[in-house]
Amino acid sequence: MKGNAKIIAMLNNLLADELTAINQYIVHSEMCANWGYANLHKLIEKRAIDEMKHAEKLIGRILFLEGRPVVSTLNKIAIGAEVPAQHANDHAAEVDAIRNYNAGIKLAAELGDNGTRELLESTLKDEEAHIDWIEAQRDQIRQMGLPNYLVEQLG
Repeated sequence: MKGNAKIIAMLNNLLADELTAINQYIVHSEMCANWGYANLHKLIEKRAIDEMKHAEKLIGRILFLEGRPVVSTLNKIAIGAEVPAQHANDHAAEVDAIRNYNAGIKLAAELGDNGTRELLESTLKDEEAHIDWIEAQRDQIRQMGLPNYLVEQLG
């Protein structure tokens, strides 16, 4: 099915967001593993896998619309040198993703592409869950202090 060029461009922009997040989260996950924070490693790795699934769905939709997925474009990757910076950088990535998914949903609705709109709405819920988890981690650091928080992450 031939898709709208604006929709395909928007989907490729979202794909770049997802591919960037995958890289950032995998690096953060492996850094946590290297530091011995097994719990954080597993949870951040799971978030990276969620982003991989999002990228897969976006690629599938672009192909369905007879577009060409662009997998060579990444946005700026922000690697945190310590856990609080990682959470801050990941939070910023999720804020951007949520803003971009909302804009994509609006565009898809305006152009009458309900299949794309439904896909984006489903993914938006995942991104909102991601930001909720990151905000909970940041709250825990504020409430219990970084040393106590990190002890909990040793697993």
